[in-house]
Amino acid sequence: MREKSAQEVTWPPGAGTGIGSMPGSDAAETAAIVLGELPDLPYLPELPDRGVGADLIGRTCGLLVDLAVEVVPSGYRVASRPGRHYRRAVDLLRWDLDALENAQQRAGMRPRLIKTQVAGPWTLCANVETARGHRILTDHGAVREFTESLIEGLAAHVVELRERTGAGVVVQFDEPSLPEVLAGSLSTASGYDTVSAVRAPEARDLLGKVVQGMEQATGNPVVLHCCAPRPPVALLHSTRAGGISLDATALDSAPAALLDEIGEAWDSGTELLLGLVPGIAPERWPSLHEAAGPALRLVDRLGFNRSILAERAVATPVCGLAGATGEWTRRALALTRELGKAFTEPPENW
Repeated sequence: MREKSAQEVTWPPGAGTGIGSMPGSDAAETAAIVLGELPDLPYLPELPDRGVGADLIGRTCGLLVDLAVEVVPSGYRVASRPGRHYRRAVDLLRWDLDALENAQQRAGMRPRLIKTQVAGPWTLCANVETARGHRILTDHGAVREFTESLIEGLAAHVVELRERTGAGVVVQFDEPSLPEVLAGSLSTASGYDTVSAVRAPEARDLLGKVVQGMEQATGNPVVLHCCAPRPPVALLHSTRAGGISLDATALDSAPAALLDEIGEAWDSGTELLLGLVPGIAPERWPSLHEAAGPALRLVDRLGFNRSILAERAVATPVCGLAGATGEWTRRALALTRELGKAFTEPPENW
């Protein structure tokens, strides 16, 4: 088993964190909740309920350098110059940074780390259109241009986040569209065909580029997140990302091949961010042991000692909390924190 270097051991054992999105539109209140419930690895919240520019794609586009987007009926499209939609995304992110900084000052705390989330390059290029209405994904030159712009803009965002909070920064790339990109199942502009599949080596190389860029910018491991039922774990692992975030509740029925990929990644020293807490309130709120069940079963099926949960796992909700009620949001984050602590100090009934 590979030993981890000091630089790779970033967050404390027993940390819990969120995926990114939160319900509502009050940035100040949301920042206070995140800092209070997840002090070991808080994150800059996303509030997509605010509309254009606050969702994952619009927020990420607001970070781009020398590239601008506008909103058309079909979604986000490249614009010739920055307009109101681009400026709105920039302003919303600035307000979120203000809210986080103010909440931190009011709480009198200085977390060692802050996580920030953006769309990964494949999801970004799959969901933004060229000026002619085609997915950026269909233009190799545009994909490279967007990726380079994202790295540059995100590096500047990391510097600002670090200066405002005094914390180290962990970057998470969200890739919900990656399975469709690899499968060639995304529709063309006409809707009568699908975009050609991206080959795994090409997908790996581009992801590896942003991972390396953000490792250099932050000095910390980068997290790749994909909450699809069958995430491409081997590909994500091949980018040498320090962490892979996935929905652990979907793994009870996972095929042996996927389990092998997860086992290989975990055994090599990769951190797993395990989605365990429902994103919306279930009919009956789970106990701590029930919420931990998928993680415990995964460890047992892979043949690891359960101590690996303390050594190389972070508890998270299964995905974002944008659709949750305020009551469940607080409980979900509290349960996430409790799960992380239980990984390091397992209850007797485990």
